[in-house]
Amino acid sequence: MKKKILKILRTKNKKSLVCLTAYSKPIAKILDKYCDIVLVGDSLATAMYGMKNTHQATLEMMIQHGISVKSNLSKALCVIDMPKNTYRNINEAKKNVKLVFKKTKCDAIKMECNGNNFKIIKSIVKLGFPVMGHIGFTPQYYKKFKIQGLKEKDRLRLIREAIKNEEAGVFSIVLECVTNNVAKEITQSLKIPTVGIGSSINCDGQILVTDDMLGLSSFYPKFVKKFVKLTNIIEKAVQKYNTAVLTRKFPSKKNNF
Repeated sequence: MKKKILKILRTKNKKSLVCLTAYSKPIAKILDKYCDIVLVGDSLATAMYGMKNTHQATLEMMIQHGISVKSNLSKALCVIDMPKNTYRNINEAKKNVKLVFKKTKCDAIKMECNGNNFKIIKSIVKLGFPVMGHIGFTPQYYKKFKIQGLKEKDRLRLIREAIKNEEAGVFSIVLECVTNNVAKEITQSLKIPTVGIGSSINCDGQILVTDDMLGLSSFYPKFVKKFVKLTNIIEKAVQKYNTAVLTRKFPSKKNNF
């Protein structure tokens, strides 16, 4: 088993996993100092490209951003999202996963669970490619946002999906927008670490979209905390640049050759 994956597995019940998304070199270099896992998420479709949802992310997009991120990580585990419609069956999954690993040199990929693709996940793990699971609100399979685990039948379904993912061989699993109690029950039931997004402190780790955390996006559901309002800082810098150019104070002599 790869050392970085083993290191993640050993955090269970010992330390909280720190995880964030990255799509570019400068962000990846910063996150590498503080994160256990850096995810090249299909959220880049909305965060970077202004698309309506993550469904429009392509394999080519994920690979290009994956190359940029992975080449600038030395410590953190690099995980790349498999975008929608790239792992609908075993043959398709094998072909596309192999391509992602070959092109990006990533450490693992992430697959969203639709309740039926456990055999596909297992087949990828058997090939020697580490897989991170993802249950709860899975954006690739839901059209509208919905909190997961409110009803007893949903609680049982989520627990089943978590166990099936673990049996399929995933080394970790994302719980997205799962109720506190269900997230706690799943986390205590599994031997692998859980990573929550909108799923309470009861998970083994946490992940957010970095753009949301930095206050750069316009997407702020209840589970997101802005740790800084970076849009304000950037706007002030642009205003200063605008004034300097208009008043011909920039470039000055020290900026010339």
